[in-house]
Amino acid sequence: MGHQKDHKEPISGLPESEEEWLQKLGPESFAIMRKQGTERAFTGAYWDTKEAGSYRCKGCGEVLFFSDSKFDSGCGWPSFFAPASESIVKEREDLSHGMHRVEVICSACDSHLGHVFTDGPAETGLRYCINSACLDFRKA
Repeated sequence: MGHQKDHKEPISGLPESEEEWLQKLGPESFAIMRKQGTERAFTGAYWDTKEAGSYRCKGCGEVLFFSDSKFDSGCGWPSFFAPASESIVKEREDLSHGMHRVEVICSACDSHLGHVFTDGPAETGLRYCINSACLDFRKA
């Protein structure tokens, strides 16, 4: 896709306490990004965005996804078939709510973003289902 960059060192100047994270993110994004919550389907700002640009982590500003990997999965959350780079997101097993899922986390600030599933389009077969409240969109 031509947009890949390798993630380097952790970003300095990030909040250190939960109170600082709450102040930086606001209540909704804090509940999702720091407490592994989720927004309701079809309510987030970016689930239906079709403009060209980049989707950055609301916690640290790192580019997580590009619009050329976004697709309409019908799930009600922004869906992408690949992250901006392989190292910008990390995955962790999630057994909460009686399900077996794979959680997606920002590598730079350790914030919860959503989950990844293996029912995506042919490009990768993956569907990164990401909460809009975790993202800041910047037009190309």
